[in-house]
Amino acid sequence: MLPETLVNRIAAGEVVERPASAVKELVENAIDAGAGRIDVVLRDGGRTFISVEDDGRGMSADELTLAIERHATSKLPDDDLISIDTLGFRGEALPSIGAVSRMSITSRPRGSDSAWMIEVEGGRKSGPKPAALSKGTRLEIRDLFFATPARLKFLKTERTEYGHALETINRLAMAYPEIGFSVSDGGRRSATYGAAQGDLLDARLERLAAIMGREFAQNALPVNAEREGARLTGYIGLPTLNRTNAAQQFMFVNGRPVRDKLFYGAIRGAYRDFLASDRHPMLALFLDMPAESVDVNVHPAKTEVRFRDAGLVRGLIVGGLKHTLAEAGHRASSTVASAALGAARAEGISPPHPGFFQSRPTHPSRGMAEAAAAFYTPLPAASVPEIDDAPAQGADYPLGVARGQLHETYIVSQTDDGIVIVDQHAAHERIVQERIKGALDRDGVARQGLLIPEVVELDEAAANRIGARIEELAELGLTVEAFGPGAIVVRETPALLGEIDVHGMIRDLADDLGEMNEAVSLKERLADICATMACHGSVRAGRRLNASEMNALLRDMEATPHSGQCSHGRPTYVELKIADIEKLFGRR
Repeated sequence: MLPETLVNRIAAGEVVERPASAVKELVENAIDAGAGRIDVVLRDGGRTFISVEDDGRGMSADELTLAIERHATSKLPDDDLISIDTLGFRGEALPSIGAVSRMSITSRPRGSDSAWMIEVEGGRKSGPKPAALSKGTRLEIRDLFFATPARLKFLKTERTEYGHALETINRLAMAYPEIGFSVSDGGRRSATYGAAQGDLLDARLERLAAIMGREFAQNALPVNAEREGARLTGYIGLPTLNRTNAAQQFMFVNGRPVRDKLFYGAIRGAYRDFLASDRHPMLALFLDMPAESVDVNVHPAKTEVRFRDAGLVRGLIVGGLKHTLAEAGHRASSTVASAALGAARAEGISPPHPGFFQSRPTHPSRGMAEAAAAFYTPLPAASVPEIDDAPAQGADYPLGVARGQLHETYIVSQTDDGIVIVDQHAAHERIVQERIKGALDRDGVARQGLLIPEVVELDEAAANRIGARIEELAELGLTVEAFGPGAIVVRETPALLGEIDVHGMIRDLADDLGEMNEAVSLKERLADICATMACHGSVRAGRRLNASEMNALLRDMEATPHSGQCSHGRPTYVELKIADIEKLFGRR
């Protein structure tokens, strides 16, 4: 039999991987104790000192003695591991931490006139003894891992360890906006979150804004979906608000922060139509379901869970997110304008300050004089279509009224408080893609026969890929037949596409099919196939549009879900407010 102190240190290796792990266990205990305020202090990244103080219900002297025993807990009153409604339940955290550090716990129960303290040093216990504390519990850890020096060698820098602890607290703070949190290094506070008031959804958004940034809050869509006793709430970012990794994706199950592959896969599926494979949305999702439907007793870290009905959970997430994104309509994130302004400044000279022209030298150098003269030279006449029949203002139209077309590619429209610049090809591509998907869901995609069937020559492997999917392509409105080795004849195309480059579309489809698993049906990859087809049936860049056509495209965008971004998460339009334009000219 291993000595008890060694057993505790082995357990500590599973539960306490780094200072952040200890902080997580202690903060979870404070939440379970009904705390309304939790203050955390870490010095040297948590190596030398960790303090967690709360105003929860506290513990008596007898409860303190029991709390530091292995597998002792107050959180399983019926010894039921199926229905767990607390964050902690194993009874391992405190004895495991005490086995590898110098730990002291001071606590005062609510309604009691005295506080008690107990100490544990490397597994050796002393106390309890009287102490001073106004309310709640204060737990201090000194010299973490002094009893297991090898573990210290694996810790990162002070800043890195402090960052991990802060991230851990942020995750818990997201799930419990009604609790106030503060985090400091003993001198400077890194985070302070006041207890949010009011409706849970509003309080949650306020807390998410404090942690994920105001940018997220301004471009977040509320999620509220329910299915068979499971409820999904939270906020998801617009597709145009995305990141290069999934670090800004937060998932919670019954108030517990988790990292689950099922969640990540479902999120990827929901955003498949709107983001490139190397981009990730920002979001925070909260899943609440009966405790008996989810197993949290999977790993000592408690960040992994297992669902009794994984299909139900995945369907709820994918369906809930897709419905929310569809309700956003043509909306694109407000960060698009900021990115455009940033790109403009990066390419050119920063806007002058308002007093620049008043304070310029009276005798500029010859080079500056020539530059100034060139600046005031009239621009050459541009070819811009005249729009005489357009309304003066765009009050009734979110995307405004068309005022012109630039380079036969970009539509410029005027709104009440700014301008909108639309990429005509990207916008129309999204509209056509959504129409194809909608037609397929209703009664199938209408076809139009080609007056003269088109024969498309491909390499034999590509032709075979198309030939193997003839029936599935027919459901999408594309009628093709094999035409000998290395050739495909196209007889009908989707009517929604109008006149298209048949050869280019078939070649692109063949390339797409080459990247797919043969067992995957085209309906499962509908978004990818529709995007390819829509690309060849959309208004091309370089095509001159008249006023009616431009305004019709703007109205279609307003009525089409997801029209604010293309299939890769890039914006289809940029909106600049008057204030944004004034910044470009140094007026603000």
